[in-house]
Amino acid sequence: MIKLFSALILSFFISLTATAAEYSDGNGYTTIKTPVRTSDPSKIEVTEIFWYGCPHCYKLEPITAAWKKNAPSDVDFKFLPAVFGRNWLAHAKAFYVADLLGIEDKIRADLFNAIHVERRNLNSEDALASFFANYGVSEDEFHKQYNSFAVNSRLSQADAKIRAYGARGVPGLIVNGKYLVSAETANGNENIYKVVDFLIEKERQK
Repeated sequence: MIKLFSALILSFFISLTATAAEYSDGNGYTTIKTPVRTSDPSKIEVTEIFWYGCPHCYKLEPITAAWKKNAPSDVDFKFLPAVFGRNWLAHAKAFYVADLLGIEDKIRADLFNAIHVERRNLNSEDALASFFANYGVSEDEFHKQYNSFAVNSRLSQADAKIRAYGARGVPGLIVNGKYLVSAETANGNENIYKVVDFLIEKERQK
């Protein structure tokens, strides 16, 4: 009985060690050379860099939504739209319009579906204005917000942050301004949040 108990204890500690060693810099995530300051130092910030037009972001969206529902109370989750191409700009501006109007959570899944399932061309200001009209936003209000100083200012801030993170593609998850997780580093979308959870715990221990 004692031998069995000892074996179980040994197995438990081996399991813990294996889990702790499962991810490391270059294996699961990459460490950002110069940490980027987060909005709230009392929280562990998790930021998803994305583009509505990205098929990989579309596939990650339900995983993100499920993870967010059960996100720990000490985690501050944010979305950050990237502009790595000319036709990405309209979608980034649409994100900030929706965010400023408090409807981004309502349109997010629908906008992804409209682009990737319905194959609608939503790459222009006018097309997006028509889309937003379905959510009670007049076209005049959409155009006003789309071209506002607030939206353009947030775009500039997002671009500066993304460059500071060293991100070159989407989707990408930034944990506490220190670590970058992607489908490539995590070996698939299904593993991204496993690595994020690991890094959250790593930050808690600090």
